[in-house]
Amino acid sequence: MPDLTMLLVDLVAITLLTVAVYFHRHRRRDLVVAFFGVNIGVFAVSNVLASAEIAAGLGLGLFGVLSIIRLRSSEISQREVAYYFAALAIGLLTGLAQTFSLVSTVFVGVVVLTLAVVDHPALFSSYRHRTVQLDEAIGDEDALREALEERLGGEIRALSVQHIDFVNDTTLVDVRYRVGRGTASSPARRTTLPAHEEVTA
Repeated sequence: MPDLTMLLVDLVAITLLTVAVYFHRHRRRDLVVAFFGVNIGVFAVSNVLASAEIAAGLGLGLFGVLSIIRLRSSEISQREVAYYFAALAIGLLTGLAQTFSLVSTVFVGVVVLTLAVVDHPALFSSYRHRTVQLDEAIGDEDALREALEERLGGEIRALSVQHIDFVNDTTLVDVRYRVGRGTASSPARRTTLPAHEEVTA
């Protein structure tokens, strides 16, 4: 009878990662199915094909093939790419171990714990990423920074101008900022610089 201990480890780990961590925080049911599918598929293939001769090449090959997921599917965020590769790594670590492996189990635990910690809502919770369109063409970076801080109510940490249209009088800028650090905006400034914000992944 085959040793199914690592299958149990895999199922526990992917359930914790996908349901207890990812879905509990982000509520995307479609990606729960995707993470489970990738994980179980990789576990099955690697477990069947695992041997001293092909294990390393198999692992690298699966990583290479599945690295194109984002290019061939609907767009997902960098956070979700991390969960994809975590699900893949867990499947490989458990699938390549033919019998119970304490080292593999520890690494699986490290993967789950790492994602649980670094994706915690309290970590860097004051930082935001926005694509903002102002209906004023602002070529001076200092003036643009000041306008954005007044609009967003935070301290601008990085900005990248995507487009300035002097004909239609608009500025499109990708901005990263920290909330609660900016200067309060004045009514006059709000009148001259209405902004449209779009959240980007």
